[in-house]
Amino acid sequence: MNQALWIAKTGLDAQQTRMSVVSNNLANVNTTGFKRGRAVFEDLIYHSCRQHGAQATQETQLPSGLTIGTGVRTVATQKLFAQGNFVETGNSLDIAIQGQGFFQILMPGGEIGYTRDGSFQLNANGEVVMSNGDALQPGLVVPENAEKITIGKDGTVTVKLPDQVDAVELGQIQLANFVNPAGLQPVGENLFRETTASGAPQQSNPGENGFGGLVQCSLETSNVNMAEELVNMIETQRAYEVNSKAIAAADAMLQFVNNNLAR
Repeated sequence: MNQALWIAKTGLDAQQTRMSVVSNNLANVNTTGFKRGRAVFEDLIYHSCRQHGAQATQETQLPSGLTIGTGVRTVATQKLFAQGNFVETGNSLDIAIQGQGFFQILMPGGEIGYTRDGSFQLNANGEVVMSNGDALQPGLVVPENAEKITIGKDGTVTVKLPDQVDAVELGQIQLANFVNPAGLQPVGENLFRETTASGAPQQSNPGENGFGGLVQCSLETSNVNMAEELVNMIETQRAYEVNSKAIAAADAMLQFVNNNLAR
């Protein structure tokens, strides 16, 4: 096979992957707490025809070598955990994290998941849960007759009950953080899972030990910048076209050689 055909094919695959990542970013532009992704590429191995610094003669060395690359591949799809903007909702169970940290969520299999989506609700038992029904950890149960829920910047949750002057404290929301948040595995439903790359979770109260504080009645929006993603889409499209033209050019060269050999 003509080597140029294979090299251009790897370029098409890489740009197709990048387009998928950009499309996913744009699809989630309105997803609460969503973090945009970025495709990361690396060049493939090189065929070395002449070593760098090899002896040209006994007295001289070659200043450069002769190496031919074999293309490109996608090595990672990295999540970028930059802070998103806040939007006020007026809902007392909507919570945004201002700074670092993740809410801890009990998933159906008993594993703890992590999210920046603070759009919580109450289930039939008064438990604070995500929109998919998974419970916040540590668990919080709001009394049925609670008139008002207040969540402090430090995660303290209090409620106002009928015929009581003082608020009643229900518990404390704790956050988790990781040495390498980009190492978390996205599993859908706005949740991430711990991996060996992320490191073990570090837990703390909001506002302490470098963790972010909580903002009640607000949600963190997606950190996707539509203008930037549209530029990335155009770049990807042009790069895909160029690699397609490289394949067409290599094919034309092969046709030229075959036609001359057939004469």
